[in-house]
Order: sequence, then structure tokens, then C-alpha cells
Amino acid sequence: MIHIVFNANEVELMQKVFELDESLTGEVIQVKDDFAVGPVRDLFSAEGYQQRREWIKTTLEYSPYTDQLDIVDDKLTMHNLIKKLDEEPEEQVWIWMAQNAHDVSGYYWVMSQLKEYQSRIHVLYLNNLPFINEKGNIFYPSWLSEIQPREFLKAKKLARPITLSEFEVDPDEWKKTMNENAMVRFLEGGKKIVGKDADFYDKDILAHVTGAPQKLTRLLTTTLGKMKIKTGDAFLAWRIREMAAEGKLETAGDWEKGWKEITVALPGGTAGAAPAETETEA
Repeated sequence: MIHIVFNANEVELMQKVFELDESLTGEVIQVKDDFAVGPVRDLFSAEGYQQRREWIKTTLEYSPYTDQLDIVDDKLTMHNLIKKLDEEPEEQVWIWMAQNAHDVSGYYWVMSQLKEYQSRIHVLYLNNLPFINEKGNIFYPSWLSEIQPREFLKAKKLARPITLSEFEVDPDEWKKTMNENAMVRFLEGGKKIVGKDADFYDKDILAHVTGAPQKLTRLLTTTLGKMKIKTGDAFLAWRIREMAAEGKLETAGDWEKGWKEITVALPGGTAGAAPAETETEA
């Protein structure tokens, strides 16, 4: 059994699930790219894939993740998966996803390449399903990592083969998404992905910026903690750079030295002054 997840913390989570239920034990594969943001036109072509890698390189510039571009090779991951499915005809794949655009976009990208293995590809889509949290309260998770490992023992009952009809319809939906090539993808409900402009998350950033200087790292942490619809910190930092170039924000500091050297303020503020808050980050 091969499990596919879309977030790094879910790899460790699945290991904890295996300890509770050995029948689920298997290889865990993480698809690392976040297909919910960035260009996706002609993504299955060499040119389209390279265009996306160039954009990712831009977003990771100056970030703590500059070494990750060479680590993230989902095309090789899929190549190895398909090779294993060809060599081991009894092998099955379980795709785990929660109700968020990151997981669902990843699902579309993965399953669009696996039609030849239709009866062996299963999906567990935990959308609009109640779970019990650590305090014993019912909640509806947006991410697999919000679910306690023991709750996965119930969730496994939801595993079902992706139908032949879905293998006809879903790749076409992803093709439409690629052709639209919006910079942000939003989950409207079910598996319906709609495109949004690059400034979709700008309001979340601006809600926490004032005329007083603020460390970029603090702004990212605050924004990610407060925003209802999540995205990655590298994407938010890229948007802050873009907004600064458009005159919507002011930044100061040497980007070459990394995020911790940057302060952010509203135009006309004092971005270059010492930050008002005390920073404790290492």
C-alpha cells in the first residue's frame, strides 16, 4: 500500500497512524509542490514545468527555503510511483486529502497521471466530515494535520477507488484550471477549484500592516495565524515584495541577507526605522 499526502507534517502523522493500525502500514509519498498557487499552464509539458520552476525560484529567493528548489522534484516522484505500479501489479495507492485548495489541486495533478491504474487508485477525501479534537469537541478539519491519529482509524473506512467516470471528468477539470492559469486557486466546495488573481491574499497581509515598521518575519507569522484560507509563507513574502514594487507597501533592509533583515510598513510610514516590537526569533 502506498499513501500519498501533500504536506510534510502529514508524513510523520501517517507513521503515528500505522502504529495504531498495522493494516494501513505502507510507503508514504509526499507531493511537495503547492499547486494551489503559481503558474500551471501546460504543466505536463517540459516548457510548462520549467516555467513553474522559474516562478518557484523567484518566490523562494531570499527565503529560508532557497535550497528546496532542487529537493522538490515531484515529476521524479511520480515517475518512480508509476514504475512501482508497473512492477508490482498488486500495489494500491491511497490519496489522502482534506478540504483545502492545496490538497485538492495536488490530487488533480496526481490522479491525472494515473488513469491506466484506475482500479488500484483510491481516494480518501475528508471534506465536510466531523471529527473529535483533543478536547473532545466536534470540529470540521481543513487539514489532515488537525486530525488526531486515532481518528484516522475511522477515516480509513472512507477509502474508495477513484471511479472511471472521475478519471474522465477530473483530468478535464484540471486541464481547464491549467488553461486558465490563474495565480491562485480557491476551493469553492467539493472538488470545485476556481481561479483568483495574484492579489487574492493581499487583504490578509494588509490587515496586519501599519505605518510603524514591523519585521517581515513577525508579519508573516501574524498573517498566517489569522488568515482563514491558508497559503504558504513564501508566497506571502513574494506578494509583499510585489506590493512594495507597486507602491502599496514600503520595505526596508537588505533582502540578500534574508527575511529577518526586512521591515514592512504602509506607504508614508517609517519602514526603515527600528521595529517597535521586540523580536525574539533566532
